Amino acid sequence: MVNKSEKKKKRIIPVRLNLLFFIVFFLFSVLILRLGVVQIVYGDDYKREIERTEDITVNNPVPRGKMYDRNGKVIVDNTPKNAITYTNFGASQDEMLDVAKKLAKLIELKPDKVQERDKKDYWILLNPERATKKVSEKEKEKLKEELEAKEYDKKIYNLQLERITEEELSELTADDLEILAIYRAFNSGYALTPQIVKNEDVTQKEFALVSENLQYLPGVDTTTDWERSYAFGSTLKTVLGKVTDSDEGIPKEQLDYFMARGYNRNDRVGKSYIEKQYEEVLHGQKAKVKNVTDKSGKVVETEVISEGERGKDLVLTIDMDLQLEVEKVVEEELRNAKSSGRTSLLDRAFVVMMDPNSGDVLTMAGKQLVKDSETGKTEMQDFALGNISTSYNVGSTVKGATILTGYQTGVIKPGTVFYDEPLHIAGSKEISSWKNFGNTSDIRALRVSSNVYMFKTAIAIGEGNYRPNKALPINKKAFDTIRQSFAQFGLGSSTGIDLPNESTGYVGPEKTPAQLLFLSIGQYDTYTPMQLAQYVSTIANGGYRIQPRMVKEIHAPLEETNELGPVIKEIQPKVLNRINLEDGWMENIHEGFRQVVANPEGTAYSKFLGADYAAAGKSGTAQGFYDGPLRKNFKNPVEVMNLSFIGYAPHDNPEVAIAVVVPWAYEGHSGHSANYNIARRALDAYFDLKKTREESKLASPSTTDNGAAEGAETEQQEQQEEQTEE
Repeated sequence: MVNKSEKKKKRIIPVRLNLLFFIVFFLFSVLILRLGVVQIVYGDDYKREIERTEDITVNNPVPRGKMYDRNGKVIVDNTPKNAITYTNFGASQDEMLDVAKKLAKLIELKPDKVQERDKKDYWILLNPERATKKVSEKEKEKLKEELEAKEYDKKIYNLQLERITEEELSELTADDLEILAIYRAFNSGYALTPQIVKNEDVTQKEFALVSENLQYLPGVDTTTDWERSYAFGSTLKTVLGKVTDSDEGIPKEQLDYFMARGYNRNDRVGKSYIEKQYEEVLHGQKAKVKNVTDKSGKVVETEVISEGERGKDLVLTIDMDLQLEVEKVVEEELRNAKSSGRTSLLDRAFVVMMDPNSGDVLTMAGKQLVKDSETGKTEMQDFALGNISTSYNVGSTVKGATILTGYQTGVIKPGTVFYDEPLHIAGSKEISSWKNFGNTSDIRALRVSSNVYMFKTAIAIGEGNYRPNKALPINKKAFDTIRQSFAQFGLGSSTGIDLPNESTGYVGPEKTPAQLLFLSIGQYDTYTPMQLAQYVSTIANGGYRIQPRMVKEIHAPLEETNELGPVIKEIQPKVLNRINLEDGWMENIHEGFRQVVANPEGTAYSKFLGADYAAAGKSGTAQGFYDGPLRKNFKNPVEVMNLSFIGYAPHDNPEVAIAVVVPWAYEGHSGHSANYNIARRALDAYFDLKKTREESKLASPSTTDNGAAEGAETEQQEQQEEQTEE
């Protein structure tokens, strides 16, 4: 018999089991409901989340840094302009073509950059069935047997391209070619990297239409692009350099170098001179954008990591006011000399003005007369670059270096006298000074520009023994001795200027006695105007060869303003070497150069009469052969005279040095004085400008920003001079 407690116990167990089943059922129901919500409502989102991957960070270019002159005037800037871009966010070929067709209805793009290969590719894209029939089935079967899959597809496509006829290509209409031009631009960049479709002559109407229809043009955007602008036109443009355009991008030969430094293939980079030399400074900090894509390559999220910053600004050593004045002088004197009727080959002239104590290039002027092949008219073009890229026989301007070489080798000493008379060497024509000067000292030799004094110094360096009408044996090591000595001043060696592709001149290959004598008077090896400027600066500052520089400061950029930001780096003067001197050596060279200008017997005396400053200098006339652009027009070599002048002022405390070169100045033995005229007028311009600025500063010392800047510049220059002396 079952008692009551057992019955009660049996009844409780089923109740508990039912409750448990109910709870389990309820939990399963909630789970199923939750799974349903996850799968049905959020399934696609979670699927994308699982499949999404982070792509590489994309760097978007920014405007380049500006260039200013030493007084804060903008020389090179960026001019904004409307642009239309395309970024491929994983679109297929058909999708890109569809967008190109829509965009072609809104803008005009000339197909001038479309190549024949582009047309053939596009024809195949438009006519896939006709393209397929270009290769027969038998050919395909044969190629399948001979080639692997990849090579097979490539071969088939190349055969299709080859068999497209001119008639078939002519089927492409003007509208087709415009669409092709846009489609080509779409394909010219990397995925996820904005590519410029049009940035030239984008009208306000085009810009507005595209902006209004962006929702129908996936990947297309309207933005502001930039191009380099030059506040002073062509002035100094050959030295400032060029930047590649958006179509050029990175030059092929430099692709690996720049790609390894985070550049995009279509980035614009400096391709010559200052733009190239300071590319890493001017290029700026690019904006960084991270694109998150799914497995199919579609962008699901874009995140801006950094906004980027335009390139840093450069302050050049150039004084643009002085540059413009000197260029005006060069142009006028070049035209005057050309119209004198004494030359047909003269087409260029050069001037370099430097601070001999710091190496600052204040002016680098070069002009060239060029005949336009279409109009036949002769135009004056900027050729400032010629100061470092071209070299010439410069004549007697090197005589200061010749005498110092004589001092250093011990063959002469201050006060040594040679008898100036014509020299007769067996097998050679008579060689002499332009006048027989009789007994001549080293100082007078510079003053009157004695060739014979230099000849006899060179003969002594070469251990020769001159006897009239006899052969002149010399030690050929004398060539190396003189050239190594000249190189101490920068003649025949790199000046170290912060510009690429500097020429070091021509070194004559022959080592005959006659050539040694010509070397000593600047009529054998060739030198650039910049080398002459460094050479005369080395004499002016007492024997320090200082590296010429075009850039003196690097500044942080300030947005939306033409004012300079904080200084990031100040480029200090650099002494390359110091001439080994003894007492009296450089003093005699200084005195000889001073007398060239100040003594009535000096070759430049009449040219500097009445100057408000006391200058020193040396003129040069070199007889040589024409080797310019018209040399192919002559069967025989044409003898020409090159003119030059070097100098500095004031002679007792030099603050500016100058080198002038006028190549192929005239034919024959009489001509013009363009070298003297340019030197005098250029130095006048320097001191006139200095006087005007000092007067302006005194007139308003508390309100003239330029005056304050000049005061700071003067203080900095004094510090640099002290460092140079140390």
